[in-house]
Parts: sequence; structure tokens; C-alpha cells
Amino acid sequence: MSDSAGGTGAGRTFGEGTRAVRAGLPEPVKHEPTLPGPVFAAHFHLPGDPTGGYAYGRDENPTWTHLERAIGELEAPGTDGAETLVFASGMAAISSVLFSQLRAGDTVVLPSDGYQVLPLVRQQLEAYGIEVRTAPTGADAQLGVLDGAKLLWIETPSNPGLDVCDVRRLADAAHARGALVAVDNTLATPLGQRPLELGADFSVASGTKQLTGHGDTLLGYVVGRDAEAMASVRRWRKIVGAIPGPMEAWLAHRSIATLQLRVERQNAGALAVAEALRDWPEDLGVRYPGLMSDPSYKIASEQMHRYGCVVSFTLPTRARADRFLDALRLVDDATSFGGVRSTAERRGRWGGDAVPEGFIRLSVGAEDSDDLVADVLRALAESAP
Repeated sequence: MSDSAGGTGAGRTFGEGTRAVRAGLPEPVKHEPTLPGPVFAAHFHLPGDPTGGYAYGRDENPTWTHLERAIGELEAPGTDGAETLVFASGMAAISSVLFSQLRAGDTVVLPSDGYQVLPLVRQQLEAYGIEVRTAPTGADAQLGVLDGAKLLWIETPSNPGLDVCDVRRLADAAHARGALVAVDNTLATPLGQRPLELGADFSVASGTKQLTGHGDTLLGYVVGRDAEAMASVRRWRKIVGAIPGPMEAWLAHRSIATLQLRVERQNAGALAVAEALRDWPEDLGVRYPGLMSDPSYKIASEQMHRYGCVVSFTLPTRARADRFLDALRLVDDATSFGGVRSTAERRGRWGGDAVPEGFIRLSVGAEDSDDLVADVLRALAESAP
């Protein structure tokens, strides 16, 4: 669906495709490229007092600046005071919020069905004397464990189960209890959902996935609207040095220009694949928030602009799942999601997700939908006992 909120110029409100193409670009200068190349610099000329501008490569870089401006224009269009910081990976971005905002004795609420590295994060938080509570994403279950929390961490849609929660409801409840709210927006992307507009304090994501979309860049980011909280995040980045390389930042910015085109095509393909899986003679337990029959559809349709490129389903056994993956021709057996080339994997192989052995996470790329559907259905038929 189209969305034209935010992104103004000369009194005109621009659509998201226009914003994506032009996000973060500097003012035009004659004979200069429209998107300046990456700046490879560990230090900059700095005579006199070290005030303003660029001083040292761990603190600031002009290539980051353009990318941060671009992401901010998509995540928080028209929002005064929102700040964006980029990181070396999605986990660096996640860690920056958790470890900059929490202290020994604090309590944090995490999703019990979120990204499979979160259990490792929980161990580290608890080692620092931070209490960790968990609850599932679906049915807004995190509401039940909010009392006394300093930070609520939301992942919606959840990865890999694709449950959705009511961000505004949870944010309002958390703020009423004095807690900050962070939303992992990786799967939705800023063209699918804008957490700050739904009441969150932070929108956090792995730019490795659909934001950049080519499977060739590790990146993360945090967007926040509270200056003090973001100053802590920035300080954490400086201390840890979890910074992206200039080439990665430039590639990410370059890729954002096609985000709207990719998202449109991949979301349409995901819906087509989900519908075909739903109609398969076997009950595959298909999950996709864009299916009207999906348990998450109602709330997803109220807070999301698009439903994402990931579809999940479950085959009866591990052996069947492995045969299915081997039979695919247009879908690579690989981890991660959001790329222009479709991927799928049996998530149970990692051991960190509470999913059945035959659970498949399928990321729909930019191939023709008819070709993908045919490939998936053929692989299902060939892998049947």
C-alpha cells in the first residue's frame, strides 16, 4: 500500500519511493557525485580546539552521516529531534540499547520467541546483575510482566514465528510504569512499520537484512527521539567501537534507493507463496501476517504498512524438511532474510529457536512470484514420502 507520511520539501509531502531514492543525499554541488563516495579516514585535519565537525574515525564519519540521515528520514519522517546511529551489525545495535540503558538491579522484559541470539544476551545481562523477564510476542503477553521494568524490548513481527503484538498498547503500558520501549523493526523495515510513530522510544534493526537487501553488508542502526537516551547509546558505541566501515555504510546507502521497489515486489511474492502454502493439501501451519486467516492479521493490518518478506511453515519431520530444501531450485538454503535472492532454512538446525524440527523460514526475494510458487510447490511434491 502507498504511504506518503513525512518527507517534505518546498511545501510538498513526498511518497515513500521518492524518499527512499533521495534519502540522506547532500545538497548538489557542481561536478560532484549525487551520492559521495565512501570516506576512508581514521583521522581528519584538526588544528586548534577539537570542536565541531569530524575529528576521529571512531566517533564520526561523513559516510555515516549521510546514511544516518537517510535511515532517519525513513524511520521517523517529519519527526523533530529524532537521532539515528549506525553500527557494525544488528547485534551491535541491539546491544547498544540494552547495555547503555540498563544497570545492575534493573529489570528488562524480552520476548521469549525473539531472535535466537537473545538467550545469549540474557545470560550476559544476568551476569551484570540485571533481572530478565520474558513472555511471548503474541496476545501482548509481555504486558503481564511489565511491573517494575526499566526497559521493554519488543520484536514484531517476531523472528521466526511471525507473531505480532500491539506496539502502541504495549508502549503506553510501559510508559505508564516508567519504562522505556525499544522495538526490533528488522523484519518490517521502516517501509512496513514505524515504531516511533507507535509510541516506541527506540527503533532498532539489522540493516543486514531487507533494508540493504543484497546479502553483502553487515549493518545495524538505532533511531531514538530522547536526546539523553541516545547520548548514552552514542557513548556506548564510542567505548565499544562497534562502528561500521565506510564501505559498508556507503553500500547500505546506495541500496536504500531501491528499498521501496524491492519491498513492493518481495511483499507481493511473499503473499503469493503464503497463499499457495495455505492451499496445499497438507496442513503446514503457515504463518504470514498478511494472510487474512493469520492470527496476527488484525493487529498487523492496523499498525503495519506492509507485512514483510518472510513466510514460515512446518513440515512433519526433519527429514522431510531437508528433502524439501534440497529439492528447491530458485531458493538458496541459507540463513538470514530480506535479500533479493530467495532463501530458506530449517531453523531448528541452529538450536536457539523453540520451533519444531521441520520448521522452515522462507525469505521471498525479487524473483517472479509465479516462478517461486511453482518451485516451492514442486519441491513440496518431490519431498513427500
